[in-house]
Order: sequence, then structure tokens, then C-alpha cells
Amino acid sequence: MPGDDPAVIGSGPTVADPTTFADARRVLTRHGLTPPSAVAARLHRAGDETPKPGDERLARATYRLIARPRDALAAAAEAARAAGFSPVILGDAIEGEARQVAVQHAALARQAPPGTVLLSGGETTVTVRGTGRGGRNTEYLLALALALDGAPGIYALAADTDGTDGTEDNAGAFVSPDTILRAKGKGLEPGALLADNDAWRGFAALGDLLVTGPTFTNVNDFRAIVVTQRS
Repeated sequence: MPGDDPAVIGSGPTVADPTTFADARRVLTRHGLTPPSAVAARLHRAGDETPKPGDERLARATYRLIARPRDALAAAAEAARAAGFSPVILGDAIEGEARQVAVQHAALARQAPPGTVLLSGGETTVTVRGTGRGGRNTEYLLALALALDGAPGIYALAADTDGTDGTEDNAGAFVSPDTILRAKGKGLEPGALLADNDAWRGFAALGDLLVTGPTFTNVNDFRAIVVTQRS
């Protein structure tokens, strides 16, 4: 998770959780929300609270962070420099709607000088309104391709470092300057795919999915945009 909080990484099963059901109830009250009766009952069941700081059951539990999002980005930046590119790390805890982040990154890529690699990590979100297939990385990439609109010399990769983007079999996908053109050549309408949260189908049809299988680690998402010439 962005921020490297051990209490939320993998749901933090061996780390004390300082949040409480009362906190959750206050959030519901603040926003004027009435939860389903089962949820409301659970939030009043004190015995179901997670272990809190000082809980003796965790007295001998320890944790150690062996990899962080910033480590992945630093390694990618080093590899980019070795290949003759100039890396720019945009941040390791970027959040927000995937398609909106993509539009922002497309604008940065259009302005970046040739030889730049824009690197970023974090976890975006997707507001699901359609019935398609995909995850936050494929949604980000499809929105990025649409925002770039075939800008020459700009290529991108986005993937979940655990090897699974959403619920599909891919870690992420790739974008190139001809992504939108090739999609239309196959009878696909990229804008409609995005509206239906169906980015996976588009990249699958293009053969541009990134499939790694389980990586057995997770340091959030990884995104790289390579600028080889000005748009």
C-alpha cells in the first residue's frame, strides 16, 4: 500500500491495528450513510475488533520491509540511466482515479524532452460503471493511449508488481504510438472500451498484455513512460 504502513500491507495480519469500529461508525455518520443491517451489527460487535497496539497476542510478532515501491523505482531509474535515458520519478505513492492519472501523465509525457523515462508507483483506483474486464493498470493505459492520441515516440508500460492486474491473468500491458490505430483496425472502439471498463479485452486483442504469472511480491503498481521523440 502507498505509504508502507505495515498495518495495511496485505491487511497486516501480524501487526497491531490502531483503527477501530468506532472510527468506521464516525465515517458513516460524517457522510450521512446508513449501512446494511449486517454491517451495522458487525460494527457494534466489540469482540470482532482487530488486535490493537499492546495486545499480548502480538508481543513476539515482528516485521521487516524487504522491498518498497521506492526501491523498485530506484532500480528502474538505474536501469534507465544505464540504457542512456534520463529517468524522472513522479512519485511512489500516486493515488486517484486511474483514467484521470493517465491524462495527467500524458500531458507530462508530451512536454518531456526525448530520452526521458517517467516512472511512478502507487495504487490508482477504478470506479466501475461498466461490465467489462480489466484492472487499474489496463484502464490507466487505455486512458493514456486515448489522451496521447497517437503522439509519436511515446511508449508506456503499467503493471501490478504481484503479477495480477485486477482479477485477470495479466500483470498489465503495453502502449505504443499506434495502439489506438491498431485497435480500430480490429474493429474496436477504444473510447467505448474505456467507458465499459473493458480495457483488458482491447489489449488482449492487440496481443499487448503483459503476463508474468505470480511474482510472490507486491510493491504496488509500476508505471514507465518512455519518450523517444517530441510529439
